[in-house]
Amino acid sequence: MSESKLSPVSWTELVKRLRKLGFEGPYQGGKHPYMINDNLVLTIPNPHRGDISIDLLSRILKQAGITREEWFKSR
Repeated sequence: MSESKLSPVSWTELVKRLRKLGFEGPYQGGKHPYMINDNLVLTIPNPHRGDISIDLLSRILKQAGITREEWFKSR
């Protein structure tokens, strides 16, 4: 698998890797859980059966200010 290519991840994997990148949580918010890193509050999808799509994952990473390089190092 190429290092620069995102792939779908499970909700559990998303949370685990965000924690490695300095986020705390997840905490239960209104409709969606969220994670916190300093002053940044990152809304994450609700846990569901399917994986988090590449499109949604890339939007989450962009919102969190996480580069693809950082994401791949967090494995």
